[in-house]
Amino acid sequence: MKLIKSLFFICCLAIFSCSSNEENIDTGDQNLENPTNEVNYETQILNLLNKHRSDNGLSTLEILDIIKTQTDAHTDYMISKGDISHDNFSDRNNYLQQNADARGTAENVAFGYSNAQSLVNAWINSDGHRRNIEGNFTHFNLTAKQNNNGTWYYTNIFIRR
Repeated sequence: MKLIKSLFFICCLAIFSCSSNEENIDTGDQNLENPTNEVNYETQILNLLNKHRSDNGLSTLEILDIIKTQTDAHTDYMISKGDISHDNFSDRNNYLQQNADARGTAENVAFGYSNAQSLVNAWINSDGHRRNIEGNFTHFNLTAKQNNNGTWYYTNIFIRR
């Protein structure tokens, strides 16, 4: 009977332990303080992304306000779902093509990071996210918002004009 209970417990652990294709491991608080407000926090993240580009010989990206309408809406969507996703990315892409003259778009999402440096480090350490950060883009914007439990959710969109 103990064996059956042990096997049941192990099966439950396997079923309820899941992972995501997104890398969401917080690497710890490094160099930057925890966010005190969303605007300053978002600025920290965007500055770190541009610093990475500059350090790698790439042009820095300009902040484009119209992108923020899409990052805000998608971050709210992820918070309402309680999970990160790229759901409906084609809608955001089409909107930016029509309203921001975007000729190319890319998106990074994440949740759970407690500061700008840990978020950017995780994105840079992920091949797909890093390709977006280092891609042939001209503009970007980002939304960082907390859910009711204090967990941060992020949407970052890049476009090329």
